[in-house]
Amino acid sequence: MQYESSRGQYKGLKGAEVIKLGIAPDGGLFVPEYIPELTSEDLKGMENLTYQEKAVYILKQFLSDFSLKQIEECVHKAYNWESFDHEDIAPLVPLDDKTYIQELWHGPTCAFKDMALQILPYLLTTSASITGETDEIVILVATSGDTGKAALAGFKDVENTRIIVFYPDEGVSEVQKRQMITQEGRNVFVAAVKGNFDDAQNGVKEIFNDENIRKLLASNHKKMSSANSINWGRLLPQIVYYIAAYVDLQKKGVIKQGEKINVVVPTGNFGNILAAFYTRRMGIPINRLICASNANNVLTDFIRNGVYDRNRKFEKTISPSMDILISSNLERLLYEVTGHDAQKVRDWMKRLKDTGRYEVDSLTREKVQELFWADFCNDADTIRTIREVWQDYKYLLDTHTAVAVNVYNKYRKASGDNTVAVIASTASPFKFASSVARAVLPPDMMEEKNEFEVLELLSSYTGLAIPAGIKDLDKKPVIHNTKCDKTEMRETVLRFLDIK
Repeated sequence: MQYESSRGQYKGLKGAEVIKLGIAPDGGLFVPEYIPELTSEDLKGMENLTYQEKAVYILKQFLSDFSLKQIEECVHKAYNWESFDHEDIAPLVPLDDKTYIQELWHGPTCAFKDMALQILPYLLTTSASITGETDEIVILVATSGDTGKAALAGFKDVENTRIIVFYPDEGVSEVQKRQMITQEGRNVFVAAVKGNFDDAQNGVKEIFNDENIRKLLASNHKKMSSANSINWGRLLPQIVYYIAAYVDLQKKGVIKQGEKINVVVPTGNFGNILAAFYTRRMGIPINRLICASNANNVLTDFIRNGVYDRNRKFEKTISPSMDILISSNLERLLYEVTGHDAQKVRDWMKRLKDTGRYEVDSLTREKVQELFWADFCNDADTIRTIREVWQDYKYLLDTHTAVAVNVYNKYRKASGDNTVAVIASTASPFKFASSVARAVLPPDMMEEKNEFEVLELLSSYTGLAIPAGIKDLDKKPVIHNTKCDKTEMRETVLRFLDIK
């Protein structure tokens, strides 16, 4: 299996090299030259495999330059009882006989990013070994909340690596912020960026594309890589849980062999739903990919009309991990649906950079609409959905999964499609306790309570335990206090690395 850049200038790279690089030097994203296919017999044969065994089976399709033993070591170091608190790793929970919630937040930081970021450090260090890399690898991360903590936890004290995380000041929940600024580890650094997530993400991309800083790092025996979903090694493990969901539904008799399902994903940077797209390309019978956005509904508009336009008001919402106007992974989708037409992709990405807007041709738009359906949900409807699902099912949603449930209900009403659906649940409700509590607790209970007092109230009221990754965060010492302007990110990186 070889990989190429979505912008066409790099081809024929092996998996270890693209995982180590993170982003292509031409500014593009690495994609596989082809997608391996699974047969119905393959899926049937996976029914009695553990999650770990399924992961090994899938990853070896894409990482041909890794030995089987190397893949097994990566998988078993990542997905174990020490890191995950559920034996199924990504369990399916029925809301009704047609709707299943896939809980992707049983890892150490209580968010779906753990599904990839627990294994990425092992994939990266193994990649360095395969390629003979001796330089220190510097991981740069922009986060809208969850990726940052998950990456910090995954890379903490990993040999020959440093990790630098930028998050938007005032753009994450208090729990998310405390998870990051209390992070221990001799190789970790966290900084708040004065701005929103797009400012942080653009700053990181500019550093990656800065030839001068690459040369400066190289002269100091360092190389940059990424733990964002622009890194194929971050995206690849996410394919596994969608395949596991289908196999589990088939094993339980919820669906027959070959029967289609719908997949619903709350989406910001487009990585999680792109993994579901690749799952479909591998042969998993997926009928519709339902893209759920919050008030930052740039993806909804794009899927509906083929116009991507980030020139709009940036909305701060109660689902902050989706507060994004530049969805980086959409570039990979465009490359795939245009038959790997790098020229088109380069043109569209240049227009996005220069004007904040691009429009795809009618054929590309039609191909996207054949696969995806999209809608969005405002904060008031998010709260209402959390309340209704708790009242009807005694199931507690976080603010991002609630967006997905709300949009899925709109899809069923609009289409009449009652196909079995898997809804990706991307975070524990306790990560966004204040907003979730507003939906289910009597208002007077929350008066004059801080975020961490609300956590305890929510747990007591619902009878649900606060996950270990969140409990007592307010009692941990703050380690990282750095704030910087978006124009100062480059200097912040060099200062942490002690490079002048």
